[in-house]
Amino acid sequence: MRGLVLLLMLLPQGTLAGSVVANRTLPAGTVIAAGDVSLVPDQPGGIEEIAAVLGQQLRVMVYQGRRIDPSTLTAPTLVGRNQIVTIAYEKAALRIEAEGRALSAGSAGQVIRVMNNASRVTVSGRVAPDGTVIVRQN
Repeated sequence: MRGLVLLLMLLPQGTLAGSVVANRTLPAGTVIAAGDVSLVPDQPGGIEEIAAVLGQQLRVMVYQGRRIDPSTLTAPTLVGRNQIVTIAYEKAALRIEAEGRALSAGSAGQVIRVMNNASRVTVSGRVAPDGTVIVRQN
């Protein structure tokens, strides 16, 4: 019997992976910073690295001590609805810029509609990482 117990103790044991949990109650829309989350080793499931959640935006409220699921995260919103943005048309060495109003919110890489303030024409463009909306010719 002792031999069986010894054999079981020497077999590799499954380790429980940790989970990223909220250090405080985080409202929806919060962009996660390093002080907002910590890694707790006793909670399996969820995201296992803090670096994976830093800079992401929460879609729902997460209460203190609760783990953060991947489904609750999204890319941070760079352009808000009704925000004044720069519309840029680029082709080769040509770049034309105008001021416009975003008709919807968007994060980097998303296509949103923007109304040109001068001509009142609505165009669609892709949100750049700096918050400008790039319009390309079809």
